[in-house]
This record gives sequence, structure tokens and C-alpha cells, in this order.
Amino acid sequence: MTVFPDLHALPRQLRHPEVRDLAWVVLAPPMLAQTPWPQRHPLAGSDWVQAPHLLEHWLRQLDHDSSALQHWLSLARTRRLGLYYERLWQFAVQHAPGVELLAANLPIRRAGHTLGELDMLLRDRDGVHHLELAIKLYLGPQDGNGQDTAQWLGPGCHDRLDRKLAHLAQHQLPISARAESREVLAALDIQQFDAHLWLGGYLLYPWPGLAGPPDGAHPQHLRGRWLHQRDWPAFVSANAPGRWQPLPRHAWLAPAQLLVRLVQNGDEWEEAQRLFLVADLWPNVPGAG
Repeated sequence: MTVFPDLHALPRQLRHPEVRDLAWVVLAPPMLAQTPWPQRHPLAGSDWVQAPHLLEHWLRQLDHDSSALQHWLSLARTRRLGLYYERLWQFAVQHAPGVELLAANLPIRRAGHTLGELDMLLRDRDGVHHLELAIKLYLGPQDGNGQDTAQWLGPGCHDRLDRKLAHLAQHQLPISARAESREVLAALDIQQFDAHLWLGGYLLYPWPGLAGPPDGAHPQHLRGRWLHQRDWPAFVSANAPGRWQPLPRHAWLAPAQLLVRLVQNGDEWEEAQRLFLVADLWPNVPGAG
């Protein structure tokens, strides 16, 4: 399911933040290997799969001159991480050889009421695909069963991994099979298609704590740690030396550029560890339920 395994180190070699984010989006493994609805990498049908060196060349060229990517992102500036993630995927699909982006954020309506949106419609050598994309951070339990997806919470406690999977499988993905969607798709000359999800992001493990990964976690999923603010001094004392810096929300995607621990590599500092610092009352924060 990781379709470009030989390029996993490339994002760390890129210097432009948005290009690094783009590379991370395309190259990072999914959060889960087993999901309640089929999962598919958006570029699984691209010519880049057989020639990953061409993808690397494209990303390095963008790192040299990022104007095309910067222009694309400027057309829909957003502070929402999920929308930024979708914009990066749209840019990648538009430039991938052998893939055609048919529509993005396509609204499905009934009697003037919006039922939902299809995140992405694309065509490749395997046919037409409806894709629902999501980028998430989930914090595992300090005392509960880490295998239980209901124990993995989003930072604001509104989101839970099991609920997100259920929403994808029971609402977001089936919407393309509704009669209202069929009418919209027919106008795009789409009769046959498959529906898939792609879930990226980080699983953050408690410190202190021994939570295991949730059921279905990808063996190479991206991971970090989380801890309460009161535990910060003990955590720093127990861990390897390095510099810590906060990451702005958009920078949660790619390697640093949460808190991140940096270690020196020659003349540069590179990311060694990600950490999410939460209030001492978390997850019982007033107003967060």
C-alpha cells in the first residue's frame, strides 16, 4: 500500500516547506492497513509507480522552482489542515502522468440541500475512482486498550478514530452511489466507478504509557508521543538531548519544518521526534466534549 517505498527519505532532503508537504502527502504510508472500506493510494494507477525516479525528479524540480505549487495553493488559501491536504493531493494528481483529475469537492444536492461532497474523482488505467481523503492526528489511551479504535481521540476530543472510520464507510463513501450522485456523475460521462478512502496522519502514543497500536494500524504508520504539560520536565530529562521547537498547524504534515525534537546532522538540524503537548485536564477539558 506504500507505492513509492524507495522515496521515503526524500521529504527530508527538500528545502521548500510546501514542496516538502507535497512530498510527504504523496510518499507517507497510510495510518491504517485494514479499514472498513477499501483504501487506495490516489496515485496507484499513475506512471510514476513504474518509474518512481520521475516522481523524484518532479519533486526536486518543484523544490528548485515552486511557483506553480505556490500559485495553486494561493487560489484557495485555508487555515484548515484537511483542506490544505486535499489541495496538495489535487496538485499531485493533476501533474501525475497517466492520471486525470475529473472533479474535486464535487457537491451532491437534493432539493437545494447539500448532501455532501465527493473529495476527488479521477481516472487512471484502472478506471474511474471516487476518493475520500482525510488527514488526522489521534492520541492513544494512557490506561485503556490501545487496540480499540474507540480509545484513540483527536486533539479536541470531538473526533475518535472509530467514529471517523464509521463516517467514511457509512456516509462519505456511499454517497457516490446515491441517485443524486449518479445524475451528477452522468453529466461528467461517468457510468462505472469505484469508491475508496485514503487516510493519512499520525498516531500519537502516550508518555508515560504502554498503549499498543489500534487494530488495523499500518506497520509503517507515522507515530509520535503525547503527554500532559505537567509531565514535560520528566519527559525532557528521560529523553536524548536535542532542541525542541513548536510547529505551526500547517507544518504538522512534513518532517520539521506539535513540538518536534531536532538533532544536529552536520551543519543542519533534522527532525528526530514528534510530540503533542496537551493540557493537564485533557481529555476532560471543559468545552471540549
